[in-house]
Amino acid sequence: MKVAHVITRLIVGGAQENTLASVLGLREKYGLDVSLLSGPTSGPEGSLAKEIKNEICEDYHEFPDLIRSIHPLKDFRAYQALRAHFEKHKPDIVHTHSAKAGFLGRLAAADAKVPLVIHGIHGPSFGPFQNGLKNFLYLQAERWAGRRTNHFVSVAQAMTHQYLSAGIGSRSQYSRIFSGFPLEPYNNQEDRDSIRRKLGISLSDFVVGKIGRLFKLKGHHDLFKVAPQLVKMIPEIKFLIVGGGPWEAKFKTMAEKFGLSDHFVFTGLVPPDDIPGLISTMDLLVHLSLREGLPRAIPQAQAAGKPVIAYDCDGAGEVCRDGRTGYLIAPGDRLSLCELILRIHNNPDLAFKFGSQGRDYVMENFSVERLVDEQYQLYNNLVANLSPNYVI
Repeated sequence: MKVAHVITRLIVGGAQENTLASVLGLREKYGLDVSLLSGPTSGPEGSLAKEIKNEICEDYHEFPDLIRSIHPLKDFRAYQALRAHFEKHKPDIVHTHSAKAGFLGRLAAADAKVPLVIHGIHGPSFGPFQNGLKNFLYLQAERWAGRRTNHFVSVAQAMTHQYLSAGIGSRSQYSRIFSGFPLEPYNNQEDRDSIRRKLGISLSDFVVGKIGRLFKLKGHHDLFKVAPQLVKMIPEIKFLIVGGGPWEAKFKTMAEKFGLSDHFVFTGLVPPDDIPGLISTMDLLVHLSLREGLPRAIPQAQAAGKPVIAYDCDGAGEVCRDGRTGYLIAPGDRLSLCELILRIHNNPDLAFKFGSQGRDYVMENFSVERLVDEQYQLYNNLVANLSPNYVI
């Protein structure tokens, strides 16, 4: 069975890491021939392209015109190149990821008469987080591409509900498969103290961590709003901001303006392999994003036994289980955010309970092995439902 995964860019991000793990894991499955297609990777988010090229150089294909921004001429060229690739290599399954690759890849696969076209939904491409015209265009594009899709794989039921509510596909066309990542590195807490010292964080500090790109819709502003009050109540608090992005300088200036430079630690962009060690230094993770399919940072923190406070947005509630592994609060509810950070600080037993239950949940549901096994089983089930005359 020949399977081609298509993604727009191989930047450092949850959708990309999930796709990379899928491709590498599926290549080990009996009877599968798996390739990866992407556009060029550029920008401040970092790159996973070198890793995938080293792993599967002969089955990795880069398409120069497959870019994230809308560009009619390059988009048409990318469509032509993808269609020509599918017609030449004749994959049995094309599995697309991300908005641009999802749209052009599904169109090219359908026109090349690929038997099965699957689209992975890692996050919403339409919604109230963007202006009305852009939302309308993206919604129409998803509806149009949806009619050329045999099956959807969503990382959270929230994504399934959002797409069904928008009139995209039918319920039987959707499967939820949680993201997966290597869990073992998150069990290692041995380097916690040395990492704290390198970051200039005292071993006795209470560390509130936030992981995410420093850009709009990620909720950093809300953390800055509550920080002055929290510093008064918890003088030993530190805010560990993990990630880079175009607003990094802006947030550093905000910390200085509020007189909080001593309480904010910025790591900048870090490679994925550094995330487990950084999480080990945290006492609590806050996830305040207003747009996320299933926030990867939450299960990562829970794998390390850390409690979580998250905005109840998109798929966050499917991994941060309110009152069991942490707290869910309404987006923008800064009063509750402040109160709950203080509550976890004042209740070490509660923090331990949330962290322990979160670790158990993640160990059961977020391994790479489970991710790969569920995708493999889905492929086999979908192929089995093809015409009896179809031969792999």
